[in-house]
Amino acid sequence: MNKGIIIPCYNEAARLPLNEFANFINNHQDYILCFVNDGSKDDTLTILQNFAQGKSNVLVYDMPKNGGKAEAVRQGTNYMLNNTDVSSVGFLDADLATGFEDYLILEKTLTNNHKKFILGSRKLGGAQDIQRSFLRDLVSNLIGLLIRIIVGLPIKDTQCGAKVFSRATAQYIFKTPFSSKWLFDVEMLIRIKKLYKNQVLNHIQEVAISKWDEVEGSHITLKDSLSFPFKLMEIAYIYNVKPSIEVVLSMGGLLGRRVAS
Repeated sequence: MNKGIIIPCYNEAARLPLNEFANFINNHQDYILCFVNDGSKDDTLTILQNFAQGKSNVLVYDMPKNGGKAEAVRQGTNYMLNNTDVSSVGFLDADLATGFEDYLILEKTLTNNHKKFILGSRKLGGAQDIQRSFLRDLVSNLIGLLIRIIVGLPIKDTQCGAKVFSRATAQYIFKTPFSSKWLFDVEMLIRIKKLYKNQVLNHIQEVAISKWDEVEGSHITLKDSLSFPFKLMEIAYIYNVKPSIEVVLSMGGLLGRRVAS
């Protein structure tokens, strides 16, 4: 059965690694790539449409108006589910900050371990070549701490741009729009927790990625990152989430150890 990957794209004309996409689909005919043009103002849509010509396992979904990564992934996922027979669907960043080699490991883990949701992680012990600035790493850890308090799950890295879902889980998670353009990963965890309730930890797994590059030209600025705590409080209110400090304490002071190092 085929497997699907969503690639949200916004003004990516100068950054799309088309050769890597072509090599992947040539060597993995059981995968379908769905590029979502999120209202780009450059030549992204034209480049994607030209790339897709003659390729049966490449789809292009156009959103005329920019809706943000969350909505691009959501609409692309629903388009994939409604038009293909994929058994699973996931997403990667257009610049392939996390590459296909790691994605295949996530997909294999989903199948072999009979899971419903696999999260790539830059913060597990097995993660190796992770390139990002010190300031962004510090901000990421602080935000991660707040996320774990809100979500109430022992996930070390919710924001890595590589995730895979079973088909049924994706249908539930992406049915309705998210409230946040960038922190929808947090909303996904809240939704899957509501779906599987006390059994949620049996259905999700965090898997270390071997490489992640902070590619120049990211659409998330440091200013955006500094606004995330306020957005997280809004998400907690919308979903009526009661913060769980116990989850953070049970992780043994992860943030303190990273800052100290």
